[in-house]
Amino acid sequence: MRILVTGSTGQLGSTLVKQLKGSEYKVKITSRRKPEGLGHFEWVYSDLSSGEGLEVAVKNVDVIIHAATSPIKNSKMVEVLAFKEFLGKMKHIKHFIYPSIVGIDEIPFKYYKHKYEAEELLNNCSIPHTIVRATQFHNFVENLFISKPLFKRYIVPGNFKFQSVDVNEFASHLIGLVEKDPQGRADDFGGPDIMTLKEMAELKIKKIRNQIKF
Repeated sequence: MRILVTGSTGQLGSTLVKQLKGSEYKVKITSRRKPEGLGHFEWVYSDLSSGEGLEVAVKNVDVIIHAATSPIKNSKMVEVLAFKEFLGKMKHIKHFIYPSIVGIDEIPFKYYKHKYEAEELLNNCSIPHTIVRATQFHNFVENLFISKPLFKRYIVPGNFKFQSVDVNEFASHLIGLVEKDPQGRADDFGGPDIMTLKEMAELKIKKIRNQIKF
């Protein structure tokens, strides 16, 4: 089985690459920046925005795990316009695995709307695919709400609830889909616990204190 991982230098992409190093799959990875520690993997430069390198990247692969994303800059271009062009280059693909986000059809932010548009593009094409929505990664919640002090104090909106997930667990879940039949929209993938930000902050503080002791 020949696998392509896009966005190989991002958080999810780099985690996928790390886990695939111990597998028997033939792996190709693609991104704009060449990652370190490639090992025996083949790296191909590509840029979703311009389309450069995409045909070479998808050549001779069976499965694509599409970890490339752009939540901050050019999300409309990367998530929708360029994605549509990208789909046109993969008529030979046996299984396209698309990581998405739980709740994107209900959250009014632009990035989430664009991810939802990408899901619709995928649903309306003939490419065998699996869309897997996950809850936010642990570090996203931490970085957004409980890792930045304001006036030397941490402001924690304690009633906000999350069911965040470990990026390593989600990456493992995606790899587990490689040899399964395409499912269209798969079950959502969430963390084991629903916690308020206050509870998450308390756990983080406890962890830091334990690290200081050693």
